[in-house]
Amino acid sequence: MARKATGNPNGRPPFKPTAEERKTVEMMGAVGVPQASIAMCIRDGIDVKTLKEHFGPELKTALIKANAKVAGAMFNKAIKGDVGAGRFWLNCRAGWKETNVNEMTGNPVVNQFVFVPMGVDDEPNKD
Repeated sequence: MARKATGNPNGRPPFKPTAEERKTVEMMGAVGVPQASIAMCIRDGIDVKTLKEHFGPELKTALIKANAKVAGAMFNKAIKGDVGAGRFWLNCRAGWKETNVNEMTGNPVVNQFVFVPMGVDDEPNKD
């Protein structure tokens, strides 16, 4: 029986991503998996060019969404009173920095050392 003309000279059906594949690509992109590795995990492996063509929005926004989610969690912890989370948030987002300041008050103690040269044959006093 003759094959039905699909308009695709290779005879391969056009790639149509599923919702599950989109979710997988977004999750892998969010955690920093390289695109070549992501492409190998879709079906039996697809070309990186196909990945970029069909999953472009997921690849572009995955890291942004992940950062926003983590920042939101950190913000919520800081609002609830977690001091460590609050300090971290203020250092990263509010431009605060931790510094050490040493202040001296009163009269400073000055140590004075006196150097007394000795001759070559002189020995220190052993009294």
